Amino acid sequence: MSYSIVVAFLGIIFVASLSFLGFLFFKLKQDALKKLLLVLVSFSAGALIGDVFFHLLPEVIEENPDNMWVWVSVILGLIVFFILEKIIHWRHCHIPTSKDHPHEFGIMNLIGDALHNFLDGLIIVGAFLIDFNLGIATILAVIAHEVPQKIGDFGILVYAGYSRLKAMILNFIFSLISILGGFLALFWINNELILSLLASFTAGSFVYIAVADLIPEIKKETSTKYSFIQLFSIIIGIIMMYLLKVFV
Repeated sequence: MSYSIVVAFLGIIFVASLSFLGFLFFKLKQDALKKLLLVLVSFSAGALIGDVFFHLLPEVIEENPDNMWVWVSVILGLIVFFILEKIIHWRHCHIPTSKDHPHEFGIMNLIGDALHNFLDGLIIVGAFLIDFNLGIATILAVIAHEVPQKIGDFGILVYAGYSRLKAMILNFIFSLISILGGFLALFWINNELILSLLASFTAGSFVYIAVADLIPEIKKETSTKYSFIQLFSIIIGIIMMYLLKVFV
């Protein structure tokens, strides 16, 4: 197994371990947690956008300048993550939340998160198979996105009726599904076209997460002070990806 692949799977395991962050941040007061998440989400949006336009798309276009399927794959990434978000927000249970009967939205969140994690593993290993630096940039973008998401997932499961310990363990177990996605990517190790399409799919999914999910969330904050903090965080995320492109 090559060095790049080892690093890719270590990265996947590290991303899965972020599930335990929820327990730490859940101790914060609600106002402090909200302010911290706004900064993390803003930085995440910038990192995802920077990864798409400084790393993923330039790499794919350079290798496949006239391949229309590259752009079809970008669109597919947008559509798949739209469907995934619909699954995550599916609600249909009318029984009050309790430890004996966790709300269905907690279960659906786990199912949606499992698919998301599977795709994360596929995306991370696929990026490393194309180029080591692209893999590093992609895993940093995934980490930036996963930190606020894991904290949010933990809160959702606790609100749905799970104990804090069970919520943390379930979050971690479902995060490990990303390893399966990583192994699937290994089947395409010698197929440059499929790897390029996977990178394009990743670009589409990252654009959707940043523009349709994260940015609308931070727009809810109307305070001038925190709006500037959010803008600064987005710019820092973008700059980080640019510096990674230039110096790594």
